[in-house]
Amino acid sequence: MTFVRESFIVFRRQLRMNLRNPAWVIIGLLQPVMYLLLFGPLLTPLVGQFGVDNAYTFFVPGMLVQLGIFGAFFAGFSLIGEWREGVIEAERVTPASRTALLVGRLGRDLLQLFVQAIILVLLGFVMGMEASLQGIVFGVLLTLLLGGACAAASNAFALTTKSEDVMAPVINMVMMPVLLLSGILLPMTIGPAWLQTASDFMPIRHVVDAVRDSFFGDFANSAIVWGTAWAVVLFVAAVWWGTRTFRKENA
Repeated sequence: MTFVRESFIVFRRQLRMNLRNPAWVIIGLLQPVMYLLLFGPLLTPLVGQFGVDNAYTFFVPGMLVQLGIFGAFFAGFSLIGEWREGVIEAERVTPASRTALLVGRLGRDLLQLFVQAIILVLLGFVMGMEASLQGIVFGVLLTLLLGGACAAASNAFALTTKSEDVMAPVINMVMMPVLLLSGILLPMTIGPAWLQTASDFMPIRHVVDAVRDSFFGDFANSAIVWGTAWAVVLFVAAVWWGTRTFRKENA
């Protein structure tokens, strides 16, 4: 109960900071919405080549994963600001669990991602998406797992570098192959064999396939199992790294 209380205190403070300055929330949602509005219509005449009938049922799951990755990876920038302002130093002298310092921040990030995901799904229905409630719930849960992994890794990397000048180019360098090789925009099956082989080594590609299959209601597909497994592995590994970094910073 003490751990839950400490995590909630951190979560509440982080949430208040977001509500006072919601710019990052709006910016994080704006990019996938723009893709949905401007890139989605271009897929309509092409989806037959992908073996699907509805362009937005194919596209919205990819935008969900993109929202989870891009938004969460920038979570560490606010942590660098807190470190520079002495907030992390002040937390060092408290008896709070070092894990709670991370979990409270992750709670804020996951709540933000959940609200953004709901807005994106609702917009998808407006654009003509067709998906079952069960598939949407499962897809959003996978997105939250992946987003939590990215947020935890971002916080850990932020405390390691303590510099936006280092963090920004590294994130941009990572984002490019993730966006191109994970099948977020277009399925990797339409690419050459060497590109498909390269994408097989991209864990997020399997998560994208799992979220997409869940929206189509294809729960018997092995992609669901692989995507779920990778999402869990990435989340556990990132939370372990983030917790270890917080404990080391506050040792």
